[in-house]
Parts: sequence; C-alpha cells; structure tokens
Amino acid sequence: MRMSPFPRLQLRSQRDGLKSKRVRKYVEQKLAIGWTPELIAGRLQRQGTLPSVCHEAIYQYIYRVAPELIRSLPRHHPKRKTKRLYRQTGERIKNRNGLERRPSAATARRVCGHWEADTLVAGDRQHGLNVLVDRKSRLTHISFLVQKTAAETHKVIRRRLINYPRALRQSITYDNGSENTGHEAINGALGTQSYFCAPYHSWEKGSVEQVNGLIRRFWPKGSNFKHLPSAALTRIEKLLNHRPRKCLDYRTPYEVFREVRGALPG
Repeated sequence: MRMSPFPRLQLRSQRDGLKSKRVRKYVEQKLAIGWTPELIAGRLQRQGTLPSVCHEAIYQYIYRVAPELIRSLPRHHPKRKTKRLYRQTGERIKNRNGLERRPSAATARRVCGHWEADTLVAGDRQHGLNVLVDRKSRLTHISFLVQKTAAETHKVIRRRLINYPRALRQSITYDNGSENTGHEAINGALGTQSYFCAPYHSWEKGSVEQVNGLIRRFWPKGSNFKHLPSAALTRIEKLLNHRPRKCLDYRTPYEVFREVRGALPG
C-alpha cells in the first residue's frame, strides 16, 4: 500500500487548511516547479476547480507539517520569518480602490498612461529605488529614494510623470506598502487615480514585478544604492526601455510609448 507523502497531516487541526489530498498534491507539484505559496493560492482561487486555501495556510502547512518542502520555497529559511500583518499598514492607506474598480482599458492594456509602481528596498531597509512601469508599453522610470517614505515616494513619482500629457498619466497601481499612504496627494498633483493590489498579491502588478527582476540582475538584493551615480540609474533605465519585448511583438517600450505620445493631439 502506497503511503501518503504527508503522513503527519492527519495529526493537525483544521487550521492547516489543506485537508484535501488533491489540494496537497497540487501544492506539492507547484512548489516543485518554483511556484510561491502566493501564486498557488491565487491560482487555486482563480481556477475554482479545487478548494481554495490562503497562502498563509500553505506556509503553515510547510513549516508545521511538511518541512521537507521548505527547500522548494524561493527563500528556504529553516524557520518561518513572521511578517507584519497587512492591517497594520493597510489600515493607514485611506480610500483604497481595489483592482476591480480599475478601468477595463487599463486592465486590458489597451492604452498607455496606466502605471504600476513599486519600491526596491536597499540592504539597510531605509532607502531604495522607486520603479514606475507603464502597463501597455512597459516604459520604465527608475528613481532613487533617499528614504522609503510616503513623502519621498510622492516627490519622485510627481517628478517623473508631471510633464506627460494627462492622457499619459491616468492611473497608478500600488501595493500596500506604507510608502504608498500618500497616494491621494499624488492624485491631487497629477490628476491620476490610484488602485491597490489585494494584500500579499504582488503578482497583480506583474509588469513592474517583471521589471524589478531585470533590475536585480544589475543590483541584487541587499545592494546599497546610496552611492550610485545618477548616470548609472539612467543607463539601466535606457537599457530596459530599448530592450525588445516579446509581448510588444519585439518592439521596445520606448518605440511603443513614443508612437502613442506622438499620436496625441497637440
């Protein structure tokens, strides 16, 4: 008789959330090919063919029941590092609009002017880089953040977008980091609308996450940006904006954005 790969699961209570053998098998298979618990939980909910579980339940299952799966996590720490709960930062972000309220033209990437924003944090956790990516063209702006604060984030986003026509600064999609608590002030300065991913669903702003991965090729996690010359940021930004993308039919972000901007009425 074939033994279950998860023999200790039956000893756990309902809080583990993975009582279904089919769900456990699905989780194990997806972890083996590099999926994160967040991706697995989000995909289960989207497909609807198996019972949904939250990503936290998957983490608890791995660390409490099946520690042999820790090696499949992107950061396989021997002990679980606790995260600050979403409500501690999320409650400070007032008047949040979820992505379900974002215009269909933005979601479907039909027009330029809908941006995604993210922060790459430096090794000291005090400063970093602000990254803005246009959802349609993938045009990218990289700006140094002296401090990882809402005021500094406001300043650099305003500086990077203020000179664009209104049609090219319609909305910005954020995550729930505390540096985004000033989103309403940014809207007031730029005339944009702000939208937020669900807690811990960073994959919902996949354009900027993909660009972050490209930036990390030059500056891996733990890098210190304080002494980076501005010319270095400009050089990487240009490399990314002149990099052909398969999703753009091998055109570059700069070409797509320039084409749209040139077609706008003067």
